[in-house]
Amino acid sequence: MTPIQPIPDSAIGNLILDDRQGGRFRVNRRVFTDDSILALERRKIFGKCWLYLGHESEVREPGSYIARDIVGRPIVLARDRDGQLHCYYNACTHRGATVCRQRAGKQRTFTCPYHAWVFDIQGKLVNIPGSDSMPQNCNADGSLNLARVERMESFRGFVFVCFDPDAEPLTDYLKGAADYLSYVADQGPQGMEIIGGAQEYSARANWKMLSENSVDGYHGMSTHSTYFDYLRGRDGTRIQRPPGGAGWTTDLGNGHMVSESIGEMAWGRPYARWVPGWGDDCRQEVEGIAAEIYRRLGPERGEVVVRGDRNMVIFPNLVVNDIMAVTVRTYYPSATGAMQINSWALAPIGESASSRDRRLRNFVEFLGPAGFATPDDVEMLESAQRGYAAGASAQAAWNDCSRGMFKDRPSKTDELQLRIFWRRWKQLMTGGSADQLQGP
Repeated sequence: MTPIQPIPDSAIGNLILDDRQGGRFRVNRRVFTDDSILALERRKIFGKCWLYLGHESEVREPGSYIARDIVGRPIVLARDRDGQLHCYYNACTHRGATVCRQRAGKQRTFTCPYHAWVFDIQGKLVNIPGSDSMPQNCNADGSLNLARVERMESFRGFVFVCFDPDAEPLTDYLKGAADYLSYVADQGPQGMEIIGGAQEYSARANWKMLSENSVDGYHGMSTHSTYFDYLRGRDGTRIQRPPGGAGWTTDLGNGHMVSESIGEMAWGRPYARWVPGWGDDCRQEVEGIAAEIYRRLGPERGEVVVRGDRNMVIFPNLVVNDIMAVTVRTYYPSATGAMQINSWALAPIGESASSRDRRLRNFVEFLGPAGFATPDDVEMLESAQRGYAAGASAQAAWNDCSRGMFKDRPSKTDELQLRIFWRRWKQLMTGGSADQLQGP
């Protein structure tokens, strides 16, 4: 068999067919299978875009830190005794060994296990064994301190990094997604916090497929039918086909998008939409939470927080599911046809034990890797990845993402959200203009 040749950079744009007059939008399946494309993505997307690192609540106390890999780069986020955040590469400046070997904790210094160089919580080099053999004032310029990540900024508690020193400010990058992150941040009167621990799992599928799937309302009823059967049995809920069809998709700019609805979904929201399956004992508490939100945020914003459901993708690889619970999820390619996924539950600080219990039950039963939804999604993504092996045939070379192109306001079950993602992907991969991002 003749091997498939890598796609030259100049031909990347031909992999997205965007016929706006004809109402056809197609994506060539080589974007999911070609190693040369992933190599280009690492430079032009992951090397240029703002990427979610963590939440400020995870490093609340002085001396606390988290250590994470961001698209293969080991990074530490730490808070010093003055309350300032610091973000640096987890690599000793002597010979490169990782100095922070735990995922999270609280301490004053990091000692490299290789040659015992010591760095403080700010990343400054504070001790070198046998320093008399080093040049005098060898770190006067700070070059032996842990290297700081090029850019780190925070918005409403969400901490992002960027490896491009010339990148636009985070708030400019977020564009309309900033408003939706604020809807999440506004849920708790005392702020929001990550509930301890992370869910980590993998999928044998290209990373971009999870960006598509996370805001795709079209697959809900067919892929997650078991969950809707469960809701019918538990709550006696009547579920229309397709659920959420009355919802809509919003282009938030820069490739970010949200699929949302108000009061359409069948499940309960801890903050704050009661359902019969929770029992009458908690109804008064849930209604009280809703009343507090309306008083604090006003009727319009309160309605969005209390009764709204949102699935948002912040390009390229951050998903915030603000539905039956709040999930923060990232996913990075480990290979062209594989990704590593991490998700965290986000909750209001100080919520009652009963509300936290309802939240975690919702989180685990639907959103977690052992719940109703995630195993279904992983199975479908992996099935599609296997199907892409047929892409060598001209008849099986393209995905169609054309649903709703002639609608004034495409619904959640249309595919505007996919087109938003792919137009931004094409712009960054080809160096095109921002004019490419607009369209139905």
